[in-house]
Amino acid sequence: MSAIKIKSIEDASVIRKFSVLFSFMSLFPLVILTALFFIFYFRGALQIDINFFLWTVLLVGVFSFIGFIGMRSSLGNLNKMTDEVKSVLKSGVPKQIGIKTAGDNEIAQIARSFNEVVQKLESTITEMEKSKGMLQEVLTAVASGAASSENINAFLNLILKTTVGAINAETGLLLLTQEKDSNLIVESSFGLENSDYSKIKSIAADTEMAGWVVKQQKPLLIPRITKESSIPAETKDNPFQPPLICVPLIFQNKVLGVLSISSPKRKVNFDEDELFVVSNISTQIALAIENARLNSDAQKTYLETISALAMAVEARDLYSRGHSDRVGEYSVKIARTLGLSEEQIKTIKDAALLHDVGKIGISDDILRKPGPLNEYEMEIMKQHPVIGEGIILPLRGLSRLKEPVRHHHEWLNGMGYPDKVAGEKITIETKILTVADAFDAMTSDRPYRKKLPLETAINELQKYINVRYDPAVVEALITCVRTEANPESSK
Repeated sequence: MSAIKIKSIEDASVIRKFSVLFSFMSLFPLVILTALFFIFYFRGALQIDINFFLWTVLLVGVFSFIGFIGMRSSLGNLNKMTDEVKSVLKSGVPKQIGIKTAGDNEIAQIARSFNEVVQKLESTITEMEKSKGMLQEVLTAVASGAASSENINAFLNLILKTTVGAINAETGLLLLTQEKDSNLIVESSFGLENSDYSKIKSIAADTEMAGWVVKQQKPLLIPRITKESSIPAETKDNPFQPPLICVPLIFQNKVLGVLSISSPKRKVNFDEDELFVVSNISTQIALAIENARLNSDAQKTYLETISALAMAVEARDLYSRGHSDRVGEYSVKIARTLGLSEEQIKTIKDAALLHDVGKIGISDDILRKPGPLNEYEMEIMKQHPVIGEGIILPLRGLSRLKEPVRHHHEWLNGMGYPDKVAGEKITIETKILTVADAFDAMTSDRPYRKKLPLETAINELQKYINVRYDPAVVEALITCVRTEANPESSK
C-alpha cells in the first residue's frame, strides 16, 4: 500500500494557504462561538465547565496564532522578494534573490522565474563581454596594423590571425580576385600549415563555397549537419569544411576577394553574431586592400617621376651617367655577401637609384665644374642629400629611403655631412650605399681626373676603414669586385 503524501502548506499556492490560514484564524473560532450560542439558545442557560472554557480559549488562541504566523510568513517572503528585486534593479548588478524555491506556490514560481532571468542575463552579459573583448582585440590589431605596417601582406596576415582567434576558430583563409585571371589567389592563411592546402597558391573561382560567395556577393553561414566522426579524414583539413563562415570582400560593388573562417574550437556551429563580426571586418579589409592598391599605384607613379628626375640629373653631367645604376649593382652585391634580407636589399637598391636626386637643385656651374670645388661651392654641394630627402619625403611608401639618401655622405668618425652622425647611428643600408658610391666615384672618369685603377681604389677604401667606411662593408665590396675581375680566383 502506497503511503499517502500530504503536501505541506508551505508548498501550497497562495490562495490555498490563505484559505487554510483563514480557517484557523476565523472559521474555527466562529464554529466554537456558534456552538456556544446554540447551547445557550436551546438550554436557556449557558453552563460551561471551567476546564472546557479554558481549553476552548486556548484552542482559539492557538488557531489564531497559527494563522497569524502563516500569513506573516507568506507576506514576509513576498515582501522580501520585492525588496531584493528593487535592490537588484537599483544596483544594476545581476544577482539571484535568496528566497527558498522548493515549493510550487506563486511566490516560489516568481522567485525561480526571476532567478532564471538573472541567469540568462548573466550569460548574456558574459557573451557581450566576450564579444566586446573580441571586437576590441580585432580593432586593436587593425589600428596597430594600419599605423605600423606599410606592407599590405603583413597587415592582412595580422588581421586574419586576429579574426580567427577572436571568434575562437582554428583555420582561416583570405583569397583575392585577379583582373586578368578568374582564379582566386591565396593571399593569407592561418591554421593550415600541416594540411595540403598550405601548398595551394590559388583555387578556381567556381569551386567550393568561395565561388558562390564571389558570384552572389553574399555571405555564407554553413552549419555542420553530420557528426564530426562521420567526416572523411581526407576532407577534415579542407578550409571550406562546415561549420563555416565565408564572406565576400566588397568595395563599391566590386568583389576584391573572400574571407573564410572554419573549424570552431567549441566544436559547435558558428552563430549570427560571429557572422556579423566577420562581415564587418571583411568591409574594412576590402577598404584596406583598395587603399593599398591605390597607394601602390601612386607610389609607382611617384617613384617613376623621381627616377626620371635622377636620370635628368645624370643627363646634365656626361661623367655621372650610369652612376646610380652602378652604385645600385655594387650595393646589392655587398648586401647579398653580408647576408642581408630581401627587404633590406630592396631598400638599398631603391636608395642607390635615388641617392643623388637632390643634385637636381644644384646649379650646372657647380655640378659640371671641371676642377675641384671651392669652399663655398662645396657647402652648396653638401646640400644635395638634404634636397634629395625633401623630394622623397611626401610619399610615405618611400620613408624607408630617407635615411640612406640623407646620410650616404656621413662618415663613421662623425666628420661627414650633412648631420655629422657617426658609428652605430648610421644604418647598415647607409654604410653600404656610402662605400658603393665612393668606389664608383673613384673608378669613374670625372671632369677633374681620370678614373683610378681597381687596386688603387681598393687601397683608398682600406685607408679610411673605421674613419669613413665600415670594415665589413669594405671587405664585402673587395670580395665582389675581385671575384668579378678574376672569376677563376673564386673557384
